[in-house]
Amino acid sequence: MSEYKSELVRNLVQRGYHFQSTDLNTLDERATSGVVTGYIGFDATASSLHVGSLVQIMMLRQMQKAGHKPIILLGGGTTKIGDPSGKDKSRSMLTEDQIGENKAGILKPFKKLLAIGDGPTDAIVVDNDEWLSEFGYLEFLREFGPHFTVNRMMTFESVKQRLDREQPLTFLEFNYMLLQAVDFLELNKRYGCSLQLGGGDQWGNIINGVELCRRIAGNEVSAFTTPLITTASGAKMGKTADGAVWLNDDMLSSYEYWQFWRNTEDADVGRFLRLFTDLPLAEIAQLEALEGAAINDAKVRLANEATTMLHGADAAREAEATAKATFAAGGAGDALPTVEIAGLTDGDVTLASLFVEAGLAASNGEMKRHIKAGAAKVNGQPLTDIQAKATADLVQDGAIKLSVGKKRHALAKPA
Repeated sequence: MSEYKSELVRNLVQRGYHFQSTDLNTLDERATSGVVTGYIGFDATASSLHVGSLVQIMMLRQMQKAGHKPIILLGGGTTKIGDPSGKDKSRSMLTEDQIGENKAGILKPFKKLLAIGDGPTDAIVVDNDEWLSEFGYLEFLREFGPHFTVNRMMTFESVKQRLDREQPLTFLEFNYMLLQAVDFLELNKRYGCSLQLGGGDQWGNIINGVELCRRIAGNEVSAFTTPLITTASGAKMGKTADGAVWLNDDMLSSYEYWQFWRNTEDADVGRFLRLFTDLPLAEIAQLEALEGAAINDAKVRLANEATTMLHGADAAREAEATAKATFAAGGAGDALPTVEIAGLTDGDVTLASLFVEAGLAASNGEMKRHIKAGAAKVNGQPLTDIQAKATADLVQDGAIKLSVGKKRHALAKPA
């Protein structure tokens, strides 16, 4: 690791981002001698990215911290097609308005984690619909079709996996890798972009772009991918039993975001500190070496650092204080997820429905299982009756505290 001269490559490797790359030594030389412009593409398939995309954003952040220029490529064009990588079925077709709303939503975390502007190392935002929508079909085929063979495309994992599972792969999706390759070529021509970063599942698509830049523009460019980020127990990063861990605070509260990181498995603490915080490696090594109950201090540090980066220091402090009040002192905490219910204490609202409304259970069926297991509690007391109603005497300090197990809590307040 120490042989790399550039801060960029050294940090990417030492912090655990590296999985596959075309030629690290060439990238290292470029990053040592000047500013490298690199990009990652993000399709606008939802109104927020989730934690599974955070490792990609953090790579762009590492680029910028090392004095290089990131490009945030929004897939206004490619979203119309849908990336088949890692998918068992085609994505839903979105309207232009939906794509536009999603693009605005997924940009929110970038504005907090990167400096976006006109400076030499400021990130810029580009939409691939700028060029993809300009191509005519025959023009596109004549210009780029001769550079791709179906034989080669059939060997890529995104295609093989879908076919191996006997799931349909539409001709529309089959074109996606051509569009992504053209993105790299266009960014290379327009902005001198010489690096594409992405997840390991994008390797085939990225290599297509590397080859297209060489064949058409005569330029040597680089590819760099991360490993699939999973937890020590094998779970996919960004997904929990409660659903996706969204990056936008209108879809997931800062407290819930803080709690996600606080609940990191012991074996993942050091790795996640390297990937998802800016803490120096020497300090991370000290935190990673903590044992027994002391490892919880490292988890709190991880939660505070990650939450501060995305939601601000005040939100992190409030989340930590709420967690202490909730778990240590048995209190409620002002930052807990809250639902406001009209007619809460009129005698017509079941307590079980409050759990569902607050997102602590997906359905009455799940609530029955929580009750049977003794996991559902109201104001700290076990809920035993699925039909029990919310009443005025249950409102304490202006709310009814709902809990499932020891770590999931919410408040129900009268509207």
